[in-house]
Amino acid sequence: MRVLIPSALLSYTERNQVQASGRTLGELLADLDRRYPGIRFRMVDEQDRIRRHIRIFINADQVLDLARPLQASDDVVIVQALSGG
Repeated sequence: MRVLIPSALLSYTERNQVQASGRTLGELLADLDRRYPGIRFRMVDEQDRIRRHIRIFINADQVLDLARPLQASDDVVIVQALSGG
């Protein structure tokens, strides 16, 4: 499926759109990590939770659960949240 990558992670993929597969969001992120080593750690913490500054959307719906099932036709968008004051 198509995965849109935020600019902060382009050093891993060198492209803002890549292909990955998985039956769940967790599997998809593992597939991305196989293709682009180290990218998963930038999105998922040691407790297997999506990091606070990362937002992941599947077909425009924000997803917080790595067990979320995926379909081959899904669009996945990874966004790095901005913060500051």
